[in-house]
Amino acid sequence: MTMTMNGDMPVGDLNQSKSLSVFLCGDVMTGRGIDQVLPQPGDPTLYESCVSDAREYVKLAERVHGPIQRPVGFKYIWGDALAELHRAKADVRIVNLETSITSNDQCWPDKGIHYRMHPRNIGCLTAARVSACCLANNHVLDWGHAGLRETLETLERAGIAHAGAGSSEEEAAAPAVLQVAGKGRLLLFSLGSITSGIPREWGAARDRPGINLLRDLSEETAARIGCRMRQIKQRGDVVIASIHWGGNWGYEIPKDQITFSHRLIEEGFDLIHGHSSHHVKGIEIFKGRLVLYGCGDFINDYEGITGYEEFRGDLALMYLVQMDSQQGHMMAAEMVPMQMRRFRLSRASAVDAGWICALLNRLSASFGTQVRLVQDNSMVLG
Repeated sequence: MTMTMNGDMPVGDLNQSKSLSVFLCGDVMTGRGIDQVLPQPGDPTLYESCVSDAREYVKLAERVHGPIQRPVGFKYIWGDALAELHRAKADVRIVNLETSITSNDQCWPDKGIHYRMHPRNIGCLTAARVSACCLANNHVLDWGHAGLRETLETLERAGIAHAGAGSSEEEAAAPAVLQVAGKGRLLLFSLGSITSGIPREWGAARDRPGINLLRDLSEETAARIGCRMRQIKQRGDVVIASIHWGGNWGYEIPKDQITFSHRLIEEGFDLIHGHSSHHVKGIEIFKGRLVLYGCGDFINDYEGITGYEEFRGDLALMYLVQMDSQQGHMMAAEMVPMQMRRFRLSRASAVDAGWICALLNRLSASFGTQVRLVQDNSMVLG
């Protein structure tokens, strides 16, 4: 799927002509409680062991942070992030969409959690001018193959590119091809590891819809992915591998994830965009390429749910990366701390920004990576 991006950059800004500005974040879950506060909420019925109505998640959030005036507008959930995206002049905006966009009522059997957003609420993605959604994750098939089909159709009608899921193995493995005016192409590959809880049967096959499933993180798998990528890549293309892997909690980065990331970069990938953890994880620069091992949650309806408070899952980061549009290496990276309150992103306080900066430095120390706070309480690498 090829999409043309105009970006926010003023025409004729020659100082930035080689720089491709990419926004990345972790999991964006616009279903369940968030779907219920948007202008066109779907059926709130849930099939969870403890909660049977999605509106209960709205009540949980309101109980701890105050009332949410409903319905909210489509821009509401992004809050202060919209101004940051405009300021950064982001050419490409990439999210891991961790929900099905469907009105289908048949959920995947024997799965404890099912996320869905009604297709009429697609405006919450177009409001943020999302360029592409990564779909190889453990929730995009929560409402079955019919739900996946409606998700793909809804994104395509909205002009949002996608990667990582499709009607066949070939389609699921294909990258989103984003054409950025005056700067060339960005290829986005989306892959989902079984270590993130993706059912094995969700893997796409020649005659079966599904996701681009990683059954292991072996050298052979990395070589196979690299070979496929090079068959598509053209000279000057920037290439991102977006990977949903690992559990929800814990800062440790498994050795096989590190080795796999390095191998993908050696195969020709320019950036590794990791997600699945509900909190941020360490950052590495390997051979001039950025590796984000876990971007953390970005948008969700988890407010008021207790447990794991020490990980500060309410804090999120916007990753704003400047990449050389011809060579693919990282030129600079900024991280903007945000906080979710009443289903809306706001700039984090100075205290919270300091906390997450110290955390990132501790988690990234073994990679020799450091971040520092700047005047507006955002962070920069180096």
